[in-house]
Amino acid sequence: MNPWVWIAAATTLLSTAGHAQTWPDKPVHIVVPLTAGSATDVMARTVAAQLAEQLGQPFIVDNKPGAGGTIGMGAVARAKPDGYTILVQSASYTITPITYPNTPYDTQRDLAGVTPLAQLPQALVIAPSKGITSVKQLVAAAKAKPGVMNYASAGVGTANQLSAERFRVGAGIDAVHVPFKGTPEALTEVMAGRVDYYFCPMNVCLPMINDKRVLALGMGSSRRSAALPDLPTTVELGVPDSDYDFWVGMFVPAETPRAIVDKLYAETAKAFASAKVKESFAQLGAEPNLMEPRAFDAQIKKEIAINAGLVKAAGIPIAQ
Repeated sequence: MNPWVWIAAATTLLSTAGHAQTWPDKPVHIVVPLTAGSATDVMARTVAAQLAEQLGQPFIVDNKPGAGGTIGMGAVARAKPDGYTILVQSASYTITPITYPNTPYDTQRDLAGVTPLAQLPQALVIAPSKGITSVKQLVAAAKAKPGVMNYASAGVGTANQLSAERFRVGAGIDAVHVPFKGTPEALTEVMAGRVDYYFCPMNVCLPMINDKRVLALGMGSSRRSAALPDLPTTVELGVPDSDYDFWVGMFVPAETPRAIVDKLYAETAKAFASAKVKESFAQLGAEPNLMEPRAFDAQIKKEIAINAGLVKAAGIPIAQ
């Protein structure tokens, strides 16, 4: 090897290592591409507070909702890859490359995974005023009047919609999608009875379930939730292939130095050992699910390929 090339490479490695040692030395911004109060937002704020305590710098959560999460994702994809701009996004991350194919960024090229934070089971909820008390009754009501029943989501192409579409296809029903700006808005309309049902992240709807403001008919995930262990999954209740696992994960611009990515992962893993984070996530019904960065990237690639088929089968519209 040309000695000058070797020297340049060594200098770059030393510089990167040095930046990782001093990172962070100023405030870090965490972009959440959903509204405040959403499942993703609450989890991001929980982790941000602990990282700030560990690292001695503010971790500021910025909400940038809209366009199925692509506004916030794009802001991070275009950000300087120095570890000071982080994305926390839901499983919608693996759907938007398919439903929003014309964004000015490429998810797999311009963003990189740090780690999933947790699995967050979604409960199928409905207003008690609807008089429907089981999945069987919901399916029967939808089949009796095709195209009349509707369901809420936090936006086109979000994990909420994909979960609801898997249920719709598995149950063989015709229901109308009603997208909202975020989870709080969607849940409010369901509680009011203006929208029929919603696959709601557990951390948001659990208090409403406990207060009987909404009725939980089943879990939309592949397994029951520890928060509601007696509530069966929709698959257990007779709707085949209706399970969808909702997760929340952390990402950075793709060119972020590996040493900083690895340090961020290590500090996040340390945060999850905190009693405060454990208690907060338990109260949310979230189930911690850390994974090393390269393994997470491999999972993302696999999920995007799988979701391409699901979007087509469900007939989810593609943004033009």
